Amino acid sequence: MRGKVVIVTGASSGIGKALSEKLALSGAVVVLAARDLAKIKLISDELNNKSCETFAIKTDVSNEDDCKNLIIQTIEKYQKIDVLINNAGISMRAIFEDVDLKVLKQLMDVNFWGTVYCTKYALPYLLRSKGSVVGVSSIAGFKGLPGRTGYSASKFAMQGFLEVLRIENLKKGLHVLIACPGFTASNIRKTALAKDGSMQGETPRNEDKMMSADDVALRIINGIIKRKKTIIMSIDGHLTVLLNKFFPSFVDKLVFNHMAKEPDSPFK
Repeated sequence: MRGKVVIVTGASSGIGKALSEKLALSGAVVVLAARDLAKIKLISDELNNKSCETFAIKTDVSNEDDCKNLIIQTIEKYQKIDVLINNAGISMRAIFEDVDLKVLKQLMDVNFWGTVYCTKYALPYLLRSKGSVVGVSSIAGFKGLPGRTGYSASKFAMQGFLEVLRIENLKKGLHVLIACPGFTASNIRKTALAKDGSMQGETPRNEDKMMSADDVALRIINGIIKRKKTIIMSIDGHLTVLLNKFFPSFVDKLVFNHMAKEPDSPFK
């Protein structure tokens, strides 16, 4: 990755922060994008003090103009883009019967449209560099998760978009990677939206048994280097995808029972 110009959205915490740090320390030029400029500026300054080359740009990926500005500023400063990692995302926890529809719209705006906006404006430069577009997705993009209608819908949409992008550019040298971590110890669940759009606060899951953000970041970077198409990062994820092809009704029951065991589950 040395010398590659890499944009990471959602870089202020969790997987995005881990990606930014590991890429920068490996010699990549990293552009950190997130809504919280103070946080990404602090991360950027710390990395630059370690002789890394990073740059922080305030970006709300649900805002098309912000995404356009992110690409313009990156090109003005570095004249190229080699990798775009669409990592910014939010989650939710509420059954569809109870949820305010503004919650679903917000998830689609960030998780799906954020990927579309950033990719649209970066694409000409990525085609020029024969670079990589990465979408940080989820097993929820392969199998619907109860209590996460908006999250699953946004990840299904993201994956469909990225698959088409890959096929359309099959002969142009563009690499498209869909990365699907398992449950990861990161900030996304603490900021997950409740049925009324408020943040749920403490995660209902035990994070001690989850993948670490550092582990996920390393696997994504390895996937970029090896130009993989899809990475499923957990045994449960592989089993879910495989079994769902042949026994979808059985997997429906497994998923329901698994998610219903969460503390304070919104369904039983």
